[in-house]
Amino acid sequence: MHSNNKHKKSYDFDALIQAYPKLNSFVFTSPLTKQKTIHFEKSDAVFHLNKAILIADYGLTDWRIPKGYLCPPIPGRADYIHHIHDLLVVEKLTENVLGLDIGVGANTIYPILGAQIYDWKMVGCDTSASAIESAKHNVGLTPTLLKKIDIRQQPTPANIFEGIIKPDEKFTFTMCNPPFFGSEEEATRTTKQKLKNLKKAGPAELNFGGQAHELWCNGGEALFIKRMIKQSVAFKDQVNWFTTLVSKQENLSKLKKQLDKLKATHKTISMEQGNKKSRILAWTFKAESGS
Repeated sequence: MHSNNKHKKSYDFDALIQAYPKLNSFVFTSPLTKQKTIHFEKSDAVFHLNKAILIADYGLTDWRIPKGYLCPPIPGRADYIHHIHDLLVVEKLTENVLGLDIGVGANTIYPILGAQIYDWKMVGCDTSASAIESAKHNVGLTPTLLKKIDIRQQPTPANIFEGIIKPDEKFTFTMCNPPFFGSEEEATRTTKQKLKNLKKAGPAELNFGGQAHELWCNGGEALFIKRMIKQSVAFKDQVNWFTTLVSKQENLSKLKKQLDKLKATHKTISMEQGNKKSRILAWTFKAESGS
């Protein structure tokens, strides 16, 4: 986990409960470790833990998502933000930062973290009208976010940047956590294996939730990112650095080949949270990095 991440150590459940008392109903003491924890396989417990973290550690007044929408773990999302900051420091791009989150979702996590950790201005976009409605509501729940975060709906699902980036806008970076499954069946199969590993019986349930457009698309993450790379060329003069998470290591080589073909400068940033490994693929079309 990134050295600047607040969540490197175990959760301080006492402090979280003090900030958000409702979490207490979901906390119990593990008979094995004798430490306080929650049932991480339960979506309700994960939601209330995330809400407590956002209130206690990131200064939110409130946070909500519609039932069934993606409820991502905060520590991993914060890592992405910290690694982007490192990239911007190296490229001397830390002044007046404007970031774009592709696929902001109902949870609005990345814009919230970018705004609250580094005081960045953020734009979040999504194709889903209900996700946009929820994201706008989340921004409004903490009034100080209204000056930092703008939520926009993508009118054409086939487009990624067009229809969102205005002709006169210049973004410091874009970010994306693309749909990582290629089908609903793949998502369900992975969830069943995850629950088996947790030694829990019963029907498959995504403990982090998620709507179809949040979790899978035809071709999975590889095809989605290829499309993003192809469309990024048209906005090479309006964005300093494009970035995306790549969950599957085997997808990297083909994506790098596509970037080389387009003569983009690119780098891969490794991320680790516990046993989970991921990476950020970042690319730019600037002749000189940071220009």
